[in-house]
Amino acid sequence: MSRRTFWVAALAVTLLIAGVGSYYASSHPDGLEYVAEQTGFLDSAEDSPTADSPLADYQTEGVADSRLGGGLAGVIGVLVVLVVMGGLALAVRRRAPAADEGLDTPSASASGYSTTEAARSTSDRS
Repeated sequence: MSRRTFWVAALAVTLLIAGVGSYYASSHPDGLEYVAEQTGFLDSAEDSPTADSPLADYQTEGVADSRLGGGLAGVIGVLVVLVVMGGLALAVRRRAPAADEGLDTPSASASGYSTTEAARSTSDRS
């Protein structure tokens, strides 16, 4: 299996879990809300500053069906995280200086590989 096939399959499974799996999520309050309700201080809680956001409370604003809204919110959340983390990874990745690109190093040349091939070979081992 190639890396690309693996990442495409992983993304498809992640989106499937976020979109379909949320359909089966519990509609009961989470643990913190449950304890606050049982101990009697739930009414004193304040709304979050993001309570008016389009994806607040694991729902999608404008979608009447709560199960569909939850699934859509999950898929949107996965895509937002993918874009943000992918952009961050691209921003901080190591880059070879432009002057060194295409030049063979003595150790890489001695092995018969170009610098790019030697780097790929090294990265495939990890």
